[in-house]
Amino acid sequence: MSVRFQKCSPTDLDQLIDISRTTFVDAFEKDNAPDDFKAYIDKTFTKANIQEQLVHSDSTFYFAFKDEILVGYFKLNENTAQTDVKLSESVELERIYVVKEFQGNQIGKEMLHEALRLAEKAQKTFLWLGVWQKNTRAVRFYEKHGFVKFGTHPYYIGDDKQTDWLMRYDLINFRED
Repeated sequence: MSVRFQKCSPTDLDQLIDISRTTFVDAFEKDNAPDDFKAYIDKTFTKANIQEQLVHSDSTFYFAFKDEILVGYFKLNENTAQTDVKLSESVELERIYVVKEFQGNQIGKEMLHEALRLAEKAQKTFLWLGVWQKNTRAVRFYEKHGFVKFGTHPYYIGDDKQTDWLMRYDLINFRED
C-alpha cells in the first residue's frame, strides 16, 4: 500500500506538534549536548511557534499516512518563508521526517517524491534543503535522489553552532514514475 498525503490545517496543530517533536528528538537527541538540545526543543516546538508556521501563507505542512497511520510529515516553504535562498523560482524542503518505527520502508522516498511533484506543479525551477553535515545517512539519501551540494549555512541547536549542507534538486531532472 502506498503513502497518502494530506495537507495540514489549523485543526491538525496538536498532532503536528507531537510528530514534529517526537521525530526530531528521535533523530538528533543522541548527537547533541543535553542542555543545548533541550533549549532548542523548548524554543522550536512550542504551540505558538508551530501555529505561526502552520498559518503562514508561504509555508505548507503535509502529513504522510500509511494504512491510515501517521508515519511522517514534511514542510515546504516558498518566497519569504524560505530560510536562505528566498528566490521565487525555488521551494525549500525545510523538514522531512519519518516516524522511527516506519523508517526503512521507502516512506522517505515517497515523501521526497511528493515534495518534488508539488514543487514542479508550482512551476518552480528547483527544490532545496539544508541537512546537517554530520547526518551522513541523510546526505547520502539526498545525493542518491539527485541532490547536489551548493553551499552551507549555520544551524544552532541551543548555543551549539552546527553546519548544514545546502543541497538542491533541479526540477528539469524530475520525472514522475
